[in-house]
Amino acid sequence: MDAEELIESIIRALMFIAGILGNNWLAICSLPKLKSGIRTNEVLFINLALSNLITNFLVDLPDTIADFNGSWFLGETFCGVFRFCADLSETSSIFTTFFISAFWHQKLVGSLKRGGAPVQLDNLCLVMCLLAGSWTVAVVFSIPHFFFVSVEGGNGSEEDCLDVFPSALARQTYEAIYLTVANAFPLAGIVFASVQIVITLYQNQRRIRGHNSDAAKEVVEEDKSLENRDDERSLSTVSGKELNCSRPDGGPSDQSAHIAPFNRETESRAGAKPNVSRPNQMPSKPSSNTSTQVRAAKSVVAVASVVLVCWLTHLLLRITNNIHTSSIVVEVASYIAASYTCIIPYIFLHGVKKLSCKCKR
Repeated sequence: MDAEELIESIIRALMFIAGILGNNWLAICSLPKLKSGIRTNEVLFINLALSNLITNFLVDLPDTIADFNGSWFLGETFCGVFRFCADLSETSSIFTTFFISAFWHQKLVGSLKRGGAPVQLDNLCLVMCLLAGSWTVAVVFSIPHFFFVSVEGGNGSEEDCLDVFPSALARQTYEAIYLTVANAFPLAGIVFASVQIVITLYQNQRRIRGHNSDAAKEVVEEDKSLENRDDERSLSTVSGKELNCSRPDGGPSDQSAHIAPFNRETESRAGAKPNVSRPNQMPSKPSSNTSTQVRAAKSVVAVASVVLVCWLTHLLLRITNNIHTSSIVVEVASYIAASYTCIIPYIFLHGVKKLSCKCKR
């Protein structure tokens, strides 16, 4: 093994370790607590972690071992399992990511625009049906890889696990349908949901800024009104004292007797500062539930960015390989898929505030 192959193998091993740790972490922290039932987002996170763990254990690990060994040595039977699991886990992972994006978009819109109204995807039965459908699609598209595989010699005497379809037309037809249904559609859904999340967050931020600006203006106007009332009270008190001339017998003069009731009436109206409530003086802080949803929605946008970079590149490479078969293109596409599975668990863990070593059960 030369230096370049050794570096590639080490990078692949590090990605495998990061994926194993991150996805196990995500699955364990998403398990429901003992006193509460399982929630929709926990089901989605657990399913995503399981999909990625299939990639980590049955795809990345054998591929890493084969890289260090220098050739495929696990036989043709496991070669079929290897190819089957590769597309199975990739398809399930990207569909689950799409469901998570749609779920958190609905939760964010329901929280910020509809006052916490329930959302359609916050339903365990519906989500379980969607996940079952995604696994069915993944199995259907992965079955051909289990049968149409072969261990063939590559460079020199090295052997590699490859897909071998009956004809070039069959391979191109399969790739076109698979990439459209299992890659392009969910990828478009992820991008659409992420764009809607960004728009919703931007509109909410503008609304908060406008609310703060209006609240500041109202506070200034209330302060000026209170100052004017204080000035009126001071002037009326001073005027009353100046006109309160005493008679020789010590009693109040007739003029002051007439003015005194007026002053008392004025003081009663503008005496103590009224306890004016200022509901808009300080903007109300968002609830912890809303803050959590906003944080999770931002993590979905971050995941969508990774998905857009990784899976769009992966999609283009698969299309390129469909036109002109190349082992280098297949290898690069495999690395990109592995990078996706080892990055997104940590983004989601950060988004739901579980990126710590304390997962309370």
